[in-house]
Amino acid sequence: MSLVGDVGRIAGRAGYTFTQSARVAWYASHYLAARRMSKPFDRPGEPKFRPVAPEGDKRRIRQAFIDLFATDRANIDAGLYPAPGDLSVAKILRAFEDSLRFFRDVPRVDERRVERRGAEVRSNADRSRYPAYYLQNFHYQTGGWLTEESAELYDTQVEVLFAGAADAMRRIALGSLARGLKGKDQRGVKLLDLACGNGRFLTQILDAFPRMPVTGLDLSPAYADAARARVKSWRQAEVVVGQAEALPFADASLDALTCVYLFHELPPRVRRDTAKEIARVLKPGGVFVFADSLQTGDAPDLDRMIEYFPVGFHEPFYGSYQQEDFVALFGEAGFRVEEAELAFLTKIVRFRRA
Repeated sequence: MSLVGDVGRIAGRAGYTFTQSARVAWYASHYLAARRMSKPFDRPGEPKFRPVAPEGDKRRIRQAFIDLFATDRANIDAGLYPAPGDLSVAKILRAFEDSLRFFRDVPRVDERRVERRGAEVRSNADRSRYPAYYLQNFHYQTGGWLTEESAELYDTQVEVLFAGAADAMRRIALGSLARGLKGKDQRGVKLLDLACGNGRFLTQILDAFPRMPVTGLDLSPAYADAARARVKSWRQAEVVVGQAEALPFADASLDALTCVYLFHELPPRVRRDTAKEIARVLKPGGVFVFADSLQTGDAPDLDRMIEYFPVGFHEPFYGSYQQEDFVALFGEAGFRVEEAELAFLTKIVRFRRA
C-alpha cells in the first residue's frame, strides 16, 4: 500500500512540475513579448528607473520564485488543497483566447502608462454609485474595474505580471485558511471572500472546501457577474455587490473571511473603516486571512521589484500602503496575528478575532 502511495506522490509531483513549468513559460513569454511591444519605462524629463537588479539580487529573486512553488507543492502533499488542473483541454483553449485579448489590449494600456492617464474611467462611470478612490484605471487597465472586458482580461494580465505565479501565491493564502480551519466541519463555516473580483480565488476556496457556504463580495457589477458564472455549479455559493467599508452583513454573522490584493488599493482612512467592518461581521474566534503585496523590508532582496509599482501600474495608494502597520491596524480592530508567511511577492497573515 505504501509503495502505491509513493508512486502516486511521485507521479503527482511530476505532473505538478510539468504543468507549473508550462504555465510559467507561457506567461513569462507573454511578459517578454508585451515589454517588446511597449515603450520604455521612462518618460522624457523623468528620473531614470532601473528595474534590473544586481546579479546577487537576481539569484535571490529566482530562489524566492522557486520557493513559492515548493511551498505550494508541500501544501498539496499535506492535503491542504487539491493540485491545480491547469492543462485541461478547455483551459488550454481558453488560454489562447485570453492571450489574443491580452495582446490586443497591450497598446491601450501602454498608452495610458506613458501618458499617465490613470483615471479616464471617471468620465464614463456613475460617480454617485462608487467612492471616488475606486474610479481609477488601476494598472492603467482598460475599463478600470467596471467593464466586462476588464473582468475577462484581469486573470491573464495578473499572471503575465507575475510570470505565472499569481495562482500559486493565492494558493498559499488558501493553505493558511485551511490550517486556520483545521478540525472544523466545513459545512458549518460561513465564509466571505472580500473583494472577490472575477472569482478566481473564490473557486480555489470551493475546490478545497466544496461543501462550505461561501459568499463573494465585490464593488464591480461586471466582476461580480463574472464571479457568479464561475461558481454557479456550487449551490451554496453566492456573489453580491457591495463596499468593503460598509459590508451588507449582520454583526458576528461569519466564521471566516479572506481578502486578497485589496488593501493596497484603498486609501488609509478606508483601510481602517474596512478593518472595523471585518471585525464587526466576524464572530469571536473567527479567522481572517489577509494576502496582499509585500511591503518594503519584508524581503529586502525583492524591494527593487516593488519600487516601480506606484508609477508603472498606477497604484495611487501604494505608497501609503508601504508605510502601513497592518498588525497595529488590525490589532486596533480586535485581531491578533496567528500566522504569517511570504509567498514570493505576496505576504499572507492569518488573524484571529479576539
